[in-house]
Amino acid sequence: MESEAGLKQQLEDLQKQLGKKQRFEDSVSKINFLLRDRFTSASPALRNLFYSVVCRVATILKTRYTAPGFWLAGLRLFEQAECLASDPSQKQHLKNCIAQAKEHLHEIDNAPEVSQSTNSTSNGGYLFEGHLTVDPEPPQPQWLVQSNLMNAVSSLMTAESSRGPVDSSNTSETAASLFQELINSLDVVIPEIMENDGAPRRAPPASKEVVAKLPVIILTEDVLGRLGHDAECAICKENLVVGDKMQELPCKHTFHPPCLKPWLDENNSCPICRHELQTDDYTYESWKKREKEAEEERKGAANAVRGGEYMYV
Repeated sequence: MESEAGLKQQLEDLQKQLGKKQRFEDSVSKINFLLRDRFTSASPALRNLFYSVVCRVATILKTRYTAPGFWLAGLRLFEQAECLASDPSQKQHLKNCIAQAKEHLHEIDNAPEVSQSTNSTSNGGYLFEGHLTVDPEPPQPQWLVQSNLMNAVSSLMTAESSRGPVDSSNTSETAASLFQELINSLDVVIPEIMENDGAPRRAPPASKEVVAKLPVIILTEDVLGRLGHDAECAICKENLVVGDKMQELPCKHTFHPPCLKPWLDENNSCPICRHELQTDDYTYESWKKREKEAEEERKGAANAVRGGEYMYV
């Protein structure tokens, strides 16, 4: 039992060191050695601890580090753990980790070279809060693409009418091309145009300025104790540990920053309580304000009716 207690302490210490960039590769190498040397003879509880530590390596790689050396070390660990695991669900999760690591390393190996003077990234990631993310920046939502197209057509037609018929052939060709793009995607544009004012509308992405100002906290023992030691990021579903960076929404729910940014672009609501953030879409914000006022009026009218009923009872 003493040797198992010592192994447990060693694994917990290595898990804490994973959060330190300069110690990451060395810690992963030591975990891999212990996995190969001690997993087979370990108790079920220790095997679960091994699995948790390996999962923690996967989470840190996805949320913090992009260097190929880190991912290569992680890939070797995932492959070793997958060979030793017997639980089907754990084995499947480790196979997913292996696939993600191979995909990340493949993207780096096949990325085109770019000039250092550009803002492009070699692995398809994007800069968020000064850090390069693992995943590529999410595509613009369809409503924004359509809005940009319609604005471009409007600007071109205004410029053409003010310029007159002379030398306007190029402008006409460009406008015709943009019109064709709009026609080709009418199945998306028409529902948005025909949407009733009172119908629920899909929220545009959260304002970049609002997201940038969301506070970032680092989990301490006290904070994690309040959240519960089985707390997890509601987006990536990975368990939280001391040292994790978390971004806090106005509703006080927290998530890994690299998980939250793509989520807000696509959904713009808290994954837990559905609280919406402010957007840069004036039309949507005006509609939301009118809906709020209308709801207050409906509540006021309902209260007045109930009050009248009580008077006649």
